[in-house]
Amino acid sequence: CLWCYTNNTCIDYPVRSILPPSSLCSLSNARWGVCWINFEALIIALAVVAGLVLVSITVCCCYCCYCRRRSRSRLEEEEEQLARKREERRLQSLQR
Repeated sequence: CLWCYTNNTCIDYPVRSILPPSSLCSLSNARWGVCWINFEALIIALAVVAGLVLVSITVCCCYCCYCRRRSRSRLEEEEEQLARKREERRLQSLQR
């Protein structure tokens, strides 16, 4: 049901279009389902939620990529240190 405040009528929702056409009822006067859900507020709220989800996914992906890169560099540094220590031990054993 699409409730229109301008003419106080309940119209069957036009399922062929996502938003109701302005010829039926202006968006600011259209209510969805129950009379207290304004279409404009619903669209704005959904856009904000979708934007927050996209931003959080992007931040998580960037953070994870940064952490992986950082942990890889730490592992490489540790491997290099171990290789140096092995080489030093080998040289010390050869000198004896």
